Amino acid sequence: MTFTALHRAVGADPGPLTDDLLNQAVTAGITESGDLDWKSELPPAKGMAQTDFPKDVAAMANSGGGVIVFGVRESQKSAVSRVDVGDFDEAYERSLRSVAITAISPPVFGLNVYCLGAVGARAVVVEVPASVDGPHLIYRNEYFGAPVRNDADTVWMKERQIEAAYRARFDERRHATEALDTLFADAAAGRDSEARAWFIGVAHPRTPNLRTRLTRDQARKALTDTRGLALVYSASTGVHPLESVDYLNPRPGLRRWVAVNTATEDRMSWRESWISIHHDGSATVAAAVGGHPAGRAEMLDGRQIKSAAIECAIADLMALIRTTAEVTGNDEYDIRVGIECGGGTPLKILTTDTMGFDYDGVAIPLYRYTPVEMTVNARESPEDFFWRVHDLAEDCLNQGGVSNVQMIHPPVRDDKSSDG
Repeated sequence: MTFTALHRAVGADPGPLTDDLLNQAVTAGITESGDLDWKSELPPAKGMAQTDFPKDVAAMANSGGGVIVFGVRESQKSAVSRVDVGDFDEAYERSLRSVAITAISPPVFGLNVYCLGAVGARAVVVEVPASVDGPHLIYRNEYFGAPVRNDADTVWMKERQIEAAYRARFDERRHATEALDTLFADAAAGRDSEARAWFIGVAHPRTPNLRTRLTRDQARKALTDTRGLALVYSASTGVHPLESVDYLNPRPGLRRWVAVNTATEDRMSWRESWISIHHDGSATVAAAVGGHPAGRAEMLDGRQIKSAAIECAIADLMALIRTTAEVTGNDEYDIRVGIECGGGTPLKILTTDTMGFDYDGVAIPLYRYTPVEMTVNARESPEDFFWRVHDLAEDCLNQGGVSNVQMIHPPVRDDKSSDG
């Protein structure tokens, strides 16, 4: 679900960006604003970096985000009529995204591009997300500048504005760290980490969407979709935290919905899990990963962790981020994954040998597990996001001396080998 300047201009509720919505805006003669820019033509694919497109995108990103609509003729900044922009294909869309990354510094990620209408009235809408990495600069030869929207116009920032933008960037980074600290401490609180190791994974949107509270049905849908997506990322043979929570009946919490633990019997307590989805789009997973069964009648020590347990927990966390982002309209997320384990005995991450039999003895004893952090775009292509799942798992396992990710196998692509 999304809510753009077009929705706001015509008084529409959050929802898909449609051709009918654009027609309503043009019929009403909506005037350009700080987050809405009418353009009659698309920039040429060749030499796009030298056109005004990078400047327009950077200006929107520096001003809190907005939409650039190609295919609307305007007069005195007000929409007059639709104009056909011509052919639009996947290669051209890639060019738009590429220019936003290569011709702007720091890059603007997460453009959403929509092609609306039929032949004769085709339009392209580029949704530029709000950014916490401003000021975004445009370089032309030896000169650079930071464009910004001033109502319906694009102007250049003055020195003090640039200074304020950098200060805001550093403040946002500090706030993002504080948000992760709070989520992590909250998810880890009350866990019996003195007795066994716990996986703690938290994610916070970089620019949280705070428009509406999530309903129980929305939370249930996100959790249900997460179960299916997690099994795409990781095999079903491992122990997934989502299997041990009441995902169909999330309970209300403080500005969140909580999928409570269902592994309450003594013989099943080793798979205890808690999962939450916050109204602002944050997500947390807490799962016991130490002391899992080593065989039919043997249990590992509480500070011994199967690598497969970590991979399954990461698959569930990343799938939860993906589905929560879809429900809440968020995109970029800061992620932190850690393992909480008290006591003086080191924890060990154990993996199987190449034949799949015994646990090897090359684990690195860890007296402290350093949390792994990553920033991802939850709206990027399924293949690219799948690789982010793999990369996060690889970082988490490498710390314990484990080389290979065994359960998460994204599709092979040109710049990756099958070994990951």
